[in-house]
Amino acid sequence: MHYNHPGFQNTGMRQQDDLTTMNRLIVSGEGSVSAVPDRALLTIGVITENPNLSVAQKENADKTASVIRTLMSLGISQSDIQTSSFRIEPQYNYENGQQQFRGYRVEHQLQVTVKDIRQTGQAIDQAVANGANSISSIQFTVANPDAFYNQALSLAIQNAQQKAISMARVLQVTLRPVPVNVQEVSQSLPPRPVPFQAVIYAQSVETPIQPGENKITASVKIQYTFS
Repeated sequence: MHYNHPGFQNTGMRQQDDLTTMNRLIVSGEGSVSAVPDRALLTIGVITENPNLSVAQKENADKTASVIRTLMSLGISQSDIQTSSFRIEPQYNYENGQQQFRGYRVEHQLQVTVKDIRQTGQAIDQAVANGANSISSIQFTVANPDAFYNQALSLAIQNAQQKAISMARVLQVTLRPVPVNVQEVSQSLPPRPVPFQAVIYAQSVETPIQPGENKITASVKIQYTFS
């Protein structure tokens, strides 16, 4: 049998009600850091055409092997050279509305990670000199993007906190320093910034490559209470 004492109050329910009726202040914060890229992702291709498929394949295989050997001679590890696509397509000419078979096109694309970003231009030029005839993209990134993002996240939290303090000061209220809710809104990591596009590189002394900087941003939404 259960009895209610006249002076008894449910402490847990009272705390929950107090939390529900507390004055809330919701602020957003943003932070960003700049990171200098330390590696490049290259897409290097070998494209061959021939009426005879076997000839087109062999020529492509020989040139691709030459490109791979050249890249490895620059100190690029074999594990950093991967096939991203391989295609064989028939080619046709159209004359007077008629389709005429021209031959076969064999395309082998390699994704190459250059960990010494200073070698980017050299890697491109040497690859072209030894059989590559397509450079479809260059993408700059950093080896450890999470470290930079965490810095941006810390700045975002500090930014939100400063906003809350300023608002509480103007409102002449007492801000409780510990937030009741913190939400990570979005993130911007630099694994692949907008790629530099190129079609075919001509041989040169050395192709000039400018990696620039990557901007990494973080956003948060924080909820405070005040009295």
